[in-house]
Amino acid sequence: MPDALERLTILVPESRELDLFAGMLEAEGATALRCPLVRILDLEDTGAARDWIARFLAQPFDDLIVLTGEGLRKLLEISGPRRDVFIATLANTRTITRGPKPARALREIGLTPCLAPRRPTSQGILDALANENLQGRRIGVQLYPGEGPLVAALRARGAEVFPVTPYRYASESENAQVADMIRALARGRIDMVAFTASPQVERLFAVAREAGLEKELADGLARTRIAAVGPVVAATLEKHGLAAAILPAENFHLRPLVRAIVAAVTP
Repeated sequence: MPDALERLTILVPESRELDLFAGMLEAEGATALRCPLVRILDLEDTGAARDWIARFLAQPFDDLIVLTGEGLRKLLEISGPRRDVFIATLANTRTITRGPKPARALREIGLTPCLAPRRPTSQGILDALANENLQGRRIGVQLYPGEGPLVAALRARGAEVFPVTPYRYASESENAQVADMIRALARGRIDMVAFTASPQVERLFAVAREAGLEKELADGLARTRIAAVGPVVAATLEKHGLAAAILPAENFHLRPLVRAIVAAVTP
């Protein structure tokens, strides 16, 4: 429905796909306030990632768990002249993806996930492997900054785990802009916040603590509808005592999120 979101101001804390997501909302009539909470940057030192790639090519893992699409793309960049060999090795490795973004990154290089858990979470991956004997199994895990419990859980089941974190976050540079958005939330100037990644939630609360705006953030979110792209983000919100009022029923990516937002506000 054209202009279904007319007169609705939505805070869009997206990073890599900021303009894409904001454009989708604006096409429905919303005013999208762009606030990049998390920026993805290249590693300052790629040595550990290059060593990980060399190990993978020399003795391919039994499985490779891909948590983020951007992580796979960064590994492809870091592989440099070995990119084609890296892709060929991936093609002969069981790949396990957490959600649609890493699956899409695989499709970009002509591959499809071998295993896509029903729930696009780290726990969903563990559940999908629940009936498998992981003792001695060699599993590569592409992590994002701050993620670690999955590695510990796999090791506890006897797997030999090879983690790699191929990018870093640079969030601090947006602190002033984020603080301004928190104040706008507290003043009731924003109708909805649409989260598309868990680090956005964590960074929002971190900035509030650093800026002494925790009460303003709590007050603002209490009066503002919250949309989440999927269960991973919803679980992160719950950790902070919040509930996502809007959540796609399935296919947890941007287009279904926009449709869920439109459905939620359309009489």
